[in-house]
Amino acid sequence: MLLHCNASCTSTFSLVSSSLRNRHDPSEESQNTVIRRRHNAKSLSLFTRHNHQTLKQNKNLNESQETFVPPRHDDDDDRSKLLELSLVTRRTPQFPGSLYAQSGSDPDVASSLPSLRKFLGDSSSDGGDDEREMIAKALEIRRKVTKEIMKESLVRKGRFGITYATNVTDRLGEFVDHVMIEAAALKRLPEFSETRFNIRARTVIEDSNFVPLVRWLKYNEFSYNRIGKIICMSKGNLDSIRVMIEWLKTIHVKGEFIGVAFLRSGDNILQRSREELDEIVEYLESKGVRRDWMGYVVGRCPELLSFSIEEVKSRVDFFLQMGMNQNDFGTMVFDYPKILGFFSFEEMEKKISYLKEFGLSTEDVGRLLAFKPHLMGCSIEERWKPLVKYFYYLGISKEGMKRILVVKPILYCIDLETTIAPKVRFLQDMGIPNEAIGNMLVKFPSLLTNSLYKKIRPVVIFLLTRAGVSQKNIGKVIAMDPALLGCSIGTKLEPNMRYYVSLGIRIHQLGEMIADFPMLLRYNVDILRPKYSYLRRTMIRPLQDLIEFPRFFSYSLERRIIPRHTLMVENRVNFKLRFMLACTDEEFERRVREKVERRERFEAGLDSEDSQLLDETSSDEETGFSDSPDV
Repeated sequence: MLLHCNASCTSTFSLVSSSLRNRHDPSEESQNTVIRRRHNAKSLSLFTRHNHQTLKQNKNLNESQETFVPPRHDDDDDRSKLLELSLVTRRTPQFPGSLYAQSGSDPDVASSLPSLRKFLGDSSSDGGDDEREMIAKALEIRRKVTKEIMKESLVRKGRFGITYATNVTDRLGEFVDHVMIEAAALKRLPEFSETRFNIRARTVIEDSNFVPLVRWLKYNEFSYNRIGKIICMSKGNLDSIRVMIEWLKTIHVKGEFIGVAFLRSGDNILQRSREELDEIVEYLESKGVRRDWMGYVVGRCPELLSFSIEEVKSRVDFFLQMGMNQNDFGTMVFDYPKILGFFSFEEMEKKISYLKEFGLSTEDVGRLLAFKPHLMGCSIEERWKPLVKYFYYLGISKEGMKRILVVKPILYCIDLETTIAPKVRFLQDMGIPNEAIGNMLVKFPSLLTNSLYKKIRPVVIFLLTRAGVSQKNIGKVIAMDPALLGCSIGTKLEPNMRYYVSLGIRIHQLGEMIADFPMLLRYNVDILRPKYSYLRRTMIRPLQDLIEFPRFFSYSLERRIIPRHTLMVENRVNFKLRFMLACTDEEFERRVREKVERRERFEAGLDSEDSQLLDETSSDEETGFSDSPDV
């Protein structure tokens, strides 16, 4: 067997040597450049041992043929492929004897790859455009290599998933360039002069504590989008990110608002000293912004951290000069932090001037902003002017608009087309004229803040179906008492309706009573019970008197009903509820005296019964509702 192997090896080597001697043909060399394949390690060692003399003779020929000088290519794709092949970190393994047998373990790329300078040729021939283009492509490929190294570090050392690592590295463009520059700079150091780019890039990433920082940011509920933006803002100084986050936590900035404070506070936030930031916080605290509010304020208005202390003082004085005290200023900033740092002085001055056109003084505007600072965030052209024109269309005067602004300023902050106009159209569909709608809004501005589908329509349906109000009177009821549309059906309207029905009042009678006096459904049942008990047990009046005059429940039991009933009993006179209560005290006393005088004349025989009835009828016709009901 050994003899057979030796014989076969000898024949194989003779064939190889003869092929090397016979392949060198001068006629063919003049036509084409012959590129010889390389042997693998095993075949080359056997060949050298058995054909040492032949190999020595052809050494110079092989060296000249191993030098690879490819022709000039004009195809950009070929150049890009070759460039990427020379810069990638990992290369595809190739079979022994391949033209480019370079692998990741080879120490020298030039052992199997041609020189880029030879591949590009002389750049002076075309002005260097090709060389600049290839350098740009080389930087892009090197950037991809750096991203792969960062991704590998996140996966191996940070224990992140491949998807999360990819999402983070895709958003680190500026930091990737920083790592490339620092890795290139390391080559000047003696200990890194002979190292590859991959090793130097890994060293830069490890020294910057990039992976622990990403892990820490993720633990603090930062998304990978914000992680990428914040790391790029640091400009390579990753330690400043951790220091700033710890400072934000000391002023009670929590959760996702830490990332918001970073991204909206400007690019110079990481370059500011902690003393400057502490000075801003202490000044705001001295002007009424409590320490435990500071995190809420900074988290929703991070622009404050980008201001100098002089600009912060000027903004605070702008509001304090409108008559605000420190308590009002502090609550205003807490309710709407953007009012302090989001708007320019010119914009704020313009809005305050517009509010003064409603007849408000500077102090009134200050109190208004302290109550509803969100007004400062509304646009004059897009929000206020269209709303004023709409109110004018409804017949609301300037004084009415002023009352709406003072009582319910939130109406000047909500959208006209989606919030206000649909409710007005709903009232118009009920048959209420525009002038009455305008009066309703002035009387009860909160009507426009109620939900149309959750509050207004359900109340109208309840009045029509449960309370006995007819479609003819529904518009009248709403126009007389728009506050009904803001009442809760379950806790106010339904219990009141059930109480009236329990008294023996029929549904259609209750509907007529509501049409006459809509406030009937808004009273507290605990207030109604003693009045009804006094009416039935002490005054001994029938239920029909209450049905005819439902306003009886609107008068105070101690201040009006009991005193007047006592006076009637003492003078032995009697009036209907309408004539007993719906007048002033002087007019009621005059009626009692006249009633007593007529009775005395009748008892003396001076007046007939018919004349007395005629006097009572004429007195009843002159009766008016000269005073307002009280509870």
